[in-house]
Parts: sequence; C-alpha cells; structure tokens
Amino acid sequence: MGAALLKTDNLQCERDDRLLFSGLSFEIYSGEVLQLEGPNGSGKTTLLRILSGLFTSFEGQVWWQGQAVKGCRSEFQQDLLFLGHKSSVKNTLSPLENLRFLMGLQQSIKEDQLWWALEQVGLAGYEHVLCRNLSAGQKRRVALARLYLSDAKLWVLDEIFTAIDKKGVAQLEALLEEKARSGVAIVLTTHHELAMKNIQILSLGRRAA
Repeated sequence: MGAALLKTDNLQCERDDRLLFSGLSFEIYSGEVLQLEGPNGSGKTTLLRILSGLFTSFEGQVWWQGQAVKGCRSEFQQDLLFLGHKSSVKNTLSPLENLRFLMGLQQSIKEDQLWWALEQVGLAGYEHVLCRNLSAGQKRRVALARLYLSDAKLWVLDEIFTAIDKKGVAQLEALLEEKARSGVAIVLTTHHELAMKNIQILSLGRRAA
C-alpha cells in the first residue's frame, strides 16, 4: 500500500464551546476514497477544512507525505483540490472566466481544456453567460468542472452532489472512481447514498444534546 499521503494524529476541535471530536487519528492513502459520516453538527465540514488547511483552531497534527502540513503549506496547497458545499463562483464572471481563474491559481491549463471541461458538465453553450444568470445547479457545475482538469493528489469535497440531477450524480460518481483508480486520494461528505465501491467510512460522533 505504501506510505500514507495524509495522516492525522490525535485531532481535537471545539466550536462554540462544544467539543466536536477528540483523539481522531487516521491515514489516507493514494487511490483511497474516504467518506465522512455523522449527523449535522458532528464536525464533518470542520474536519474537511482542517484537512485542507483552512481551519487552524484545533489541537493535534496533520501530516502530508511525512511532513507536518504547517511546515510545507505551499507544497501541500499545490497538491490539494478543495471544493466546499457552496459553488464559490463569481456571479460577475462567465463559466469560462471562472474556470480559467480558478484553475490558473494552481496549474497551467490550455484554453481548449477549459471548453472541454465545461462540455463534460453540461455547460456547452453557456461558456460566456454571466453566472448570475445561471441556475444553482449550473453554478455548481462550473465548480465541478475543475474535477475534470485537476492534477492534484488529494481531493477534499464537501457535499459535491448538491443541486445535481440524477444523471449528473452518476457521471460524477464515475469520475471519482476513475480518479481514485489513477491514484487520487479523495475525502468527501455527502447526504447522497453512493453507488461507488470500495469506500472507506469514518463516522463522527453524535451531536451533543
């Protein structure tokens, strides 16, 4: 199996004077799909943000390829693709402009690749439409187009199936399975019942009354 890509050691986090989780240690390997489960308020999104380096108010340690993330943050961010549960697209830009900007922050992308990715998510013909004129589902697809282009080693995905129709869900599941087979490590949350195989489950505790 080789060495773990991402490793956590004794994570503990409190939010609003409430303990979300403690003593949380696990490893994520190349090609592994890890799904976080737990009721609302159990800390799933917070844990994803900790793993992505976006939330730092916690105890414990996160390691990336054997190094503490806090000591190799720049290299880690280059290897990371994070998609939150919000689309995070700019309404004043078109899908093409949004995708060009988002991908340009991390890697070099050719223009024809941008057009191809938007076609894959069903946005052919909408490339130059301002995102403020798109539906919630279409905006979500702009963000999801990044999945077809990213060469990141670790994908951290929060509720990526939100506002996606049945056909889009099946297509997205197939893409995740393909990427995992190629060696991408994937950590995700979803309320959707996945049809994917070989998923590891990490359950977080019940919300305190």
